Amino acid sequence: MTDAAADLLRFIDRSPTPYHAVAEAAARLRAVGFGELLEPELWELSPGDARYVIRGGGSLLAFVVGERAPAEAGLHLVGAHTDSPNLRVKPRPDLTREGLRQLAVEPYGGVLLHSWLDRDLSLAGRVSFAAAAGGVATRLVDFQRPLLRVPNLAIHLQREIATKGLELNAQTHLVPVVGLEGAPPLAELVASELRAAHGADVAAGDLLGFDLMAYDLQPAARAGARGELLFAPRLDNLASCHAAVSALAAARAASLPSWTNAIVLWDHEEVGSRSAQGAAGSFLADGLGRLVGAVKGGAPQGLARAAARSLLISADMAHAVHPNFADKHEPGHRPRLGAGPVLKVNANQAYASDAPGIAHVSALCRSLGIAPQHFVTRSDLACGSTIGPFAAASVGIRVVDLGSPMLSMHSCRELAAAADVAPLIGLLTAFFGAPLASDAS
Repeated sequence: MTDAAADLLRFIDRSPTPYHAVAEAAARLRAVGFGELLEPELWELSPGDARYVIRGGGSLLAFVVGERAPAEAGLHLVGAHTDSPNLRVKPRPDLTREGLRQLAVEPYGGVLLHSWLDRDLSLAGRVSFAAAAGGVATRLVDFQRPLLRVPNLAIHLQREIATKGLELNAQTHLVPVVGLEGAPPLAELVASELRAAHGADVAAGDLLGFDLMAYDLQPAARAGARGELLFAPRLDNLASCHAAVSALAAARAASLPSWTNAIVLWDHEEVGSRSAQGAAGSFLADGLGRLVGAVKGGAPQGLARAAARSLLISADMAHAVHPNFADKHEPGHRPRLGAGPVLKVNANQAYASDAPGIAHVSALCRSLGIAPQHFVTRSDLACGSTIGPFAAASVGIRVVDLGSPMLSMHSCRELAAAADVAPLIGLLTAFFGAPLASDAS
């Protein structure tokens, strides 16, 4: 039997960027029989078809068509997001200051800036360049070696840090060092990496654009006194992406239900989801509309009929109670590491969960012997949001927000419990295999 926690760590290490996460998810889906669809093509689908489509390189929709048309039997969907807070390279990045070569970067999302100091960082992402045969080619790139470092200022030069704490300016204090003065500019480094990794006939002058980001090079690790903890980057939210892909693959191997099972992995959640491939964009509505219409029985009014018979689980990581800051949690709503999935509720719709959706998921948990945990933000603190409300608003589908508990959210390296990996996969797999109340109609 596969060690779910070890497999998650492999998934994370292979996914330093949203583009790599989607590539890894697609590779895993292809390995169990999924075929790719392209957005410019006409889709024609039949019961049992397992397909996926990618938008923008960082978002993926995958599904297994059920025995009945989605308009008649609905969909069981799981959503997650592929992006994580990090440092992203600016378009004109090369700097030389005080005898050092540096790269200009900007924070992406709600970064815990101090957690990026004094770490061995590498670069990964995608690069577009003028192809030798003409036109433009785009390739994934991952340096996979220590390349950058954001050095701390010695305490001797900031003794006030002991009483005032660390204060960082994102513009001036987060600029990583890439070498001594005279080190090659970024374009040369990227061209060299493309030649080595892809055999591409590309020179520095051929580079036309890039989406590059720094990442922590230290591998994801099983840790703790008995190996019960996971220390890793990007747990938020690759742990949910991994669970969604694993559950859909398991559902593909089971008997075909009447409903359609699907996952959607979105980019840009950490910056508000407002993009063509973000949850506030049209990717889900477009994809589901085409899916519904491509199956016999999908018209008229197919998407609205399907949405009314559907449920989407928005899977994003949850705040475990911090042993050093337990007062930051609402009393009675303090999820613990290793204690299983967390249902998330917010009266102001930062989370989209409602009673019927929670009841369905709670019943699934009960059937699996899982006691779900609950999270509500303190009334005197702002509540973070996720993809759930956007999905609910864009398609008109019922949504339940849940996730596995973790600490150090938005840090360069985060912390979770190994024991929480398999239960989330099991819950999502059961969700794909069990009827909704509307499925009986």
